[in-house]
Amino acid sequence: MSKADLTERPEADKPLIREIEDTKVPYGVLAVWSLGQASFIVKGGSTVVYVDPFALSDEEVERRYGLKRQYPSPMRPEQIVNADCCLITHEHSDHLDPDTIRAMAAANPKTLFVAPNCCLEEMRQCGVSEERLFRAETDKAVVEDGGFFVKPIPAAHEQLEQDSEGLFKHVGYVVRLNGVTWYHAGDTVIYDGLAERVAAERIDLALLPINGRDAFRTERGIIGNMDYREAAELAHRAGFGMTVPMHYDLFAGNSERPGYFVDHVYHNFPRLRTHVMARGERFVFVSDAVL
Repeated sequence: MSKADLTERPEADKPLIREIEDTKVPYGVLAVWSLGQASFIVKGGSTVVYVDPFALSDEEVERRYGLKRQYPSPMRPEQIVNADCCLITHEHSDHLDPDTIRAMAAANPKTLFVAPNCCLEEMRQCGVSEERLFRAETDKAVVEDGGFFVKPIPAAHEQLEQDSEGLFKHVGYVVRLNGVTWYHAGDTVIYDGLAERVAAERIDLALLPINGRDAFRTERGIIGNMDYREAAELAHRAGFGMTVPMHYDLFAGNSERPGYFVDHVYHNFPRLRTHVMARGERFVFVSDAVL
């Protein structure tokens, strides 16, 4: 979407959307923003990718889900007018939020959406048309456009689950964008072969959940993820260039302290690079290829 297109939209004249548009991202570089939980915006060149966008306000989250955000969303769904691609990892409402998807589908008819097979009907109900809706079949390139490449891989939340067609219900994504390979793990625990699978992709930047799981959260119906120790070990074994922890900050009942991850990495894998996203931060990642 061009700057002229944005200028014509009053809802686009907001600090975060304007910052994304104004950020220049040369080859071999990514600009990254976090919306909290597992929701990220990644820009490479002029391409803007949203993963699991969750932009509901405090009041909407409490009214609909009975939960309280730890901090406000930096944008509202109707302000997301600049998405070239939106990647959904699974059906849970903090990853596939119908209101956010509905607003995105209406705001920009050029946005491409990728989601697991079990999520496609809900995406259609949110107004995503068939010609821009892609099924996330694992280990296949679902988007391949020049230097922009998207490949889903299985995620285990907390199990590797398949639908009636044998397709995985939870996925992560390996994305090649602007000369950088990045990996959003989605919600997952470590399963046999995951480290080897992602190591083969030569990941420059990885986004990994660290909130873990325990019997008490399971009792409350909260399905868990890898914990910070497991995330650190995965990053080490897979040889990630840099690791950003995620899924620890938005809801008090399902959180973790990112400092535990950093401390564990420092004492066990001191050469492993990490970065903890500050709220509202624009993180500029530079790949080793251009250093």
